[in-house]
Amino acid sequence: MNKEVNKSINAAKFLTSIAFCAALAACGGGGGSGGSSSPASTAPASAPGAASSPAPASSPVTGTQTTPQYAANTAPLAMFNQVNAYRQQCGFPAVQQNTVLDQAAQAHAMYLGLNSVVSDTETAGQQGFTGVSYLDRAVHFGFPSAAIGGGVSANYYTNSTLSETQYGQNLVYAWIAGVYHAPVLLTPVTTMGVGEYETAIGGFPAAWGSLSLLNPSMQQVTTSGPLTFPCQGTTGVPYKDAAESPTPPNTSGAWGTPVVVMGNATDTIVLQSGTMTDPSGNVINLQLLDSANDPNKLIQPYEAVAYPATPLAPNTTYTVNVTGTMNGNTFTKPPFTFTTGNIVG
Repeated sequence: MNKEVNKSINAAKFLTSIAFCAALAACGGGGGSGGSSSPASTAPASAPGAASSPAPASSPVTGTQTTPQYAANTAPLAMFNQVNAYRQQCGFPAVQQNTVLDQAAQAHAMYLGLNSVVSDTETAGQQGFTGVSYLDRAVHFGFPSAAIGGGVSANYYTNSTLSETQYGQNLVYAWIAGVYHAPVLLTPVTTMGVGEYETAIGGFPAAWGSLSLLNPSMQQVTTSGPLTFPCQGTTGVPYKDAAESPTPPNTSGAWGTPVVVMGNATDTIVLQSGTMTDPSGNVINLQLLDSANDPNKLIQPYEAVAYPATPLAPNTTYTVNVTGTMNGNTFTKPPFTFTTGNIVG
């Protein structure tokens, strides 16, 4: 299976905080659902913006729904549910559907499909153009301009017959398996829009998906040290990802399940050590990536990622040990176990 991946970072000024903005385009990778050897393609996109002022609970914005209103058995509902399943099992606040962000995400998904491109940005004059960045597109549809966050975009196709739910889940698998993309799904904002548009390749659907995670404020996620994903008891996560652009440091091919370490918007996370141990007792030394050592300057100060430089095994339980500092204070996460599934990103 193959996938394409895009990632960018977008942010607006958050209250009185320093505005942050960066961009990354043209990523590539490999992935899809386990158990299928058919060609496939997928592509993620962006990361959250940074904020240096206190992170209060997100203020209500127009279009936010208390329960998701996506139609049953659709890719958008599957994408929304999969993101929340990942977030909530590890203590991250759930996202709520926002219909304004839905419009922005749907418009971008259509732009991708109409132009057969995978990109975080749009070009004026191209079919379906509604704004260059995730924030531009959200504002176009009426979202507050003083918003912070970002989004992800992807294309997924296979010559196997899949359900709409499977298409949506495969898009999310691609994002959660990326070293630079997994933190996006866990960003401390709690409003999200989902878009999905289908074309055809070889008579099978090609699903173009996009998520917009934006809010005027960031949500506090922890009061007692950073959270992680995966966390104790997580199951069924992708066991490898084949490529990402930029390529995660110190990899020469596919890598294994990344462990995201996330604090609040005002925190600074620095990793000091990280290991995974397989059932046979083999210890895997993890690559450590935070804002202090990220050569691509995409990891935000309040997040970090520890990842194996080679693939893990499917359907296998690993024990994780991670240490570091948060705001200069040492933390040691209690050892936890998670279990991979037979799926790849």
